[in-house]
This record gives sequence, C-alpha cells and structure tokens, in this order.
Amino acid sequence: MDQRTLLITLNGPDRPGVTSRLFSVLSGFPVTVADIEQVVIRGRLTLGVLVAYAGGPSTGTGTTLGAMWTAVERVAEDLGMEVELSTGSQAKEQRRRGRLSVSVLGATLQPAAIAGIAGRIAAAGANIDRIERLAQWPVTCIELSVSGADPTSLRVELAAEAAAQEVDVAVQRTGLSRRAKRLIVMDVDSTLIQGEVIELLAAHAGCLDEVARVTSEAMRGELDFAESLRRRVALLEGLPADVLDLVRKEVVLTPGARTLVRTLKRLDYRFAIVSGGFTQITDGLVDELGIDYSAANVLEVIDGRLTGRVVGEVVDRPGKARALERFAREAGLPISQTVAIGDGANDLDMIAAAGLGVAFNAKPVVRQAADTAVNTPYLDSILYLLGISRDEVEAADAEDGALAAG
Repeated sequence: MDQRTLLITLNGPDRPGVTSRLFSVLSGFPVTVADIEQVVIRGRLTLGVLVAYAGGPSTGTGTTLGAMWTAVERVAEDLGMEVELSTGSQAKEQRRRGRLSVSVLGATLQPAAIAGIAGRIAAAGANIDRIERLAQWPVTCIELSVSGADPTSLRVELAAEAAAQEVDVAVQRTGLSRRAKRLIVMDVDSTLIQGEVIELLAAHAGCLDEVARVTSEAMRGELDFAESLRRRVALLEGLPADVLDLVRKEVVLTPGARTLVRTLKRLDYRFAIVSGGFTQITDGLVDELGIDYSAANVLEVIDGRLTGRVVGEVVDRPGKARALERFAREAGLPISQTVAIGDGANDLDMIAAAGLGVAFNAKPVVRQAADTAVNTPYLDSILYLLGISRDEVEAADAEDGALAAG
C-alpha cells in the first residue's frame, strides 16, 4: 500500500485554541501525524502539520482527502487564517547527515548579515532546517539548525563572513555532545573582570605604563607569559600589602558575569576560574560568585610589603591547561564536557584542550585558534552558545525572585 503525505500550513493571528481546533478536525480522518512545527512572531502564527495516510486505488483516498481538505479550509476560514495544502509521496523524511547548530550574535543583526551567512551555508551544499531566536537584548542571537555540511570547512567559511558583516558566528555539532558540557573554566583578567589586576596594582606603584606594555606583548603571544609575569611583578617590589585591599574594591565584573555564573549553577554546571593573576584577588571572586574551583598565582608578601616575586608554581599557558584537566577530574567529567573561555595567548592551551573553546573579546591569535569567538561586551552571551535562551534566563530569575519574596 502506497504511503502519501499532506502538508497543512496555517498562517494568521495567534490565539488560544488554533492547534486544538485543527487536530480535532484531523482526528476524524484516517491519518497519522508525521511531523509538526509551530512558530509565533509578533502575534502571527505559522503552524505546519505533516500527516500521512494510505494511498492507492482501493482506499478511497480521493474522497477522504477531499473531505479532509474541505474541513481544514473551513477551520481556517472560521479562525480568520490562511491555509496552504500540498501532497507528497513519502511519509517519512530522510534526515540529512552532518547536523550542526550555527549561532549568529550581534548588537544588531542587519539583513545583509543573515543573507551572507545563509549564502555561505547554501554554497557549502548545506540546508537550513530551522531558525530560532535565542535573544533579543542586550544582543540579538539567532540559532540555525543546519544539515549536510562539514563542520570544519563551514566554520572557516562562516568566520570569514562574520568578520565581513561584523557579527559573531559559532558552529557546533548538535546532539548530546553539545548538551553535555558541564564544566566552565574561565580566564579572569579581561574576561570575568574588566581590565588587568596587575595594572591596577601598577597604578598604585607608579609603573602602569611599563606594566601595560609588557602585558600587551604577552597577551599577543609576543612574550613568554612566565617571563612577562616575572618582569611585571618585579616592578611591584616594596608596594604595601594593604594596597591589595584597595584593588579588590576596584575590580569590576564584566557585564553579564553574574548572570552567566548564576544561570549555569542553576543547571548544576561546575564553574572554575584560572588566572595568571593573583589569589589575593581571585579568592574574593570565588566567595562572591560561588565558584567551585580556582587556580592563580600567589604574590609573596614579607613584613607587610610585596617582595616583587610570586611563590609556588606559576599559572602560565600550560599551567592553565593543567588546571582545566585537574578541575575536570575533580568534577568527575571528561574533557569533552568542558568549556574554556579566554582572551589572551596564555589561554590558548586550555582553549585547545576543552570540548568547546571560546575566545571572548580576544586577541587575533586566540580568535583564530578557538572553536568560536564572541566579541560582544556581555559575558552572558556565552549562554546562547550552549542553547540557553534569554527568555529561559529571565523566567528562572523571575521564579527565584518570587520564591525569595514568598
């Protein structure tokens, strides 16, 4: 017996009961539901239903199909909606291989940006199966479900288009591998917080310009981090230790940092910070934000003054990668379930080691090496790369607020 399909598409003003009315009518006919999708934009509903039915000369298909067609049109007219119907010959669609999630972020999204991204996807021989908005403010993010593309080559193509259109694009495999990322490991200076702690210290020591120059060289990968740290810390020799208390108060979190940590902790993620900065500052962030794991350098203090040295193992580029691996072991998670976020060359090893490496407002060398780059000023944009929408974040915040008030 031949299997046939009928695609029913309703378009019009959204209102309660549309889906119920349509399926109540369909329940009177010998069909099964093969697929269904619905979207509402600014009060306009598009509902698509694919139903399957038996075809053939002995089944009375024509009479049944005609009656169903008339009944659906009557429902659409009653609801003040438009209806389109089209028949097909296969009840089961063949899923295309290579399913990917493409996230597009920008302060605003211009039509040219979407056209460019969609054009590159089409040129790669891939198809956009679904588009969903994840956020409207403070940045706009849309997510495209794409099939039929090689992730590596598509990532290269879309990175070039993203640069031309001044938007951010992330390409990830869909499925369990994306949903299973459960440990976030984040750089601190110029990532979790704005600016560099050592430069705040240097401002009190009167050597800011020299320290900033060395910091910039290290972040661009032009100078070994351990050597740059030694040179910069040496300039702080003799600085009173109570300056550390002043600097702790001067530290400013990156916009969206609290939202990022709070949201992921709700979902039982583990959160870690790893810093080329100093425990005298990061310990306060751990307590303030409820961070699970941390690693940073320790400034030596003798007789109430900084000696210009660090003590213990230096947390440098390879040290950050080792910390990520240690945190994953302590959390009982494989490396594939980790996300590393950073901005400088000393973050490259941990970004390469993680299941997902994110360059956040990063230097060019880091953007080129990371799986994806985010160049918005809002750290909680990372949530959208994990498939978490702004609506979900706000709903959870509202629920927590109601519980606290109660």
